[in-house]
Amino acid sequence: MAPPFKDVALQFLGNTFEYVLKKTGREMNILAATSGDTGSAAIDGVKGREHINIFVMHPHGRVSPLQERQMTTVPDANVFNIAVDGTFDDCQRIMKTIFSDLEFKDRHSLGTVNSINWARVLAQIVYYFFAAFRVMRLTGAKTVQFSIPTGNFGDIFAGYVATKMGLPISRLVLATNENDILSRFFNTGVYSSDAVHATISPSMDIQVASNFERYLYYRLGANHEALRQVMRQFDVEKKISVPPLANGKIDDLICAGSGNTAQTLATIKEYQSRFGYLLDPHTAVGVHVAKPYVTADSPMICLATAHPAKFSQAIQDATGADLAHHPILEALRELPARCAILPANEADIRKHMEKNICN
Repeated sequence: MAPPFKDVALQFLGNTFEYVLKKTGREMNILAATSGDTGSAAIDGVKGREHINIFVMHPHGRVSPLQERQMTTVPDANVFNIAVDGTFDDCQRIMKTIFSDLEFKDRHSLGTVNSINWARVLAQIVYYFFAAFRVMRLTGAKTVQFSIPTGNFGDIFAGYVATKMGLPISRLVLATNENDILSRFFNTGVYSSDAVHATISPSMDIQVASNFERYLYYRLGANHEALRQVMRQFDVEKKISVPPLANGKIDDLICAGSGNTAQTLATIKEYQSRFGYLLDPHTAVGVHVAKPYVTADSPMICLATAHPAKFSQAIQDATGADLAHHPILEALRELPARCAILPANEADIRKHMEKNICN
């Protein structure tokens, strides 16, 4: 099994940060928010590196136990985990608020590794070219499709940019779980936030997707002032809408659907029994939503997101057997953990950072 997309991109980002900081003699303090997998990948990319501290917020009790331990058992002194008493959307809101304070940001040399950081999206674009060219070479197809389990809209936005660069993608299938704000938008044109629902695919338990703003910029004709007005409206009303295109679609490239918990478990069971392949719950959502769009002339590539051992209970619920294990993940259960539990309050996060920050 290849490393998940976030791990590869964040190794690139960590090396890039270290290279630039050594050349400039500067220091950097990374602030990140994670719904599950970005945190451990980001920590692994920068742990132990000189001139870098990393502060990672995750929603307390809303990531899987192994996802949490992947973050909180890292002993390096430059790693600080923060369990926020709220949702991922709260973590992301706090991060955006802190980054909007330009004096604080500049004084402490703040940076980020979330897909908010364009460099991470840049690295993820490469995967689309690699996968598409490989599949087209093997099959002789002229185009490909991708199905992408989607939470923060970063990975699918990388595919969207790849098509603008000329990659022959015939369709991007956006797949969500019960937190379906994005799939509802691409089916109705209405972007309306709701309460976050805890699911067995926690990295997708997001309502407000930060990279969606980047997509809207293009959808609104690359008009930054129109985008500004729409986002201000969303901040106030928690709801915006865009008119359909002339053909009645919301987007010519992106279609969307959702998979609930029962459908996700059924997909995991089906692919284990038919092919002996264990899908993690996030990937299973993508596979489920992709099925109606499979065609003979444009192969469907389903992007995988995580090792199934991170979600062993979901795998057991789906298959009736304890199948999902990984020795590195199992070893984490015995390690000591370090994590600060803080309220979903920007001031408390800021104080914690200032106590531990590189100046």
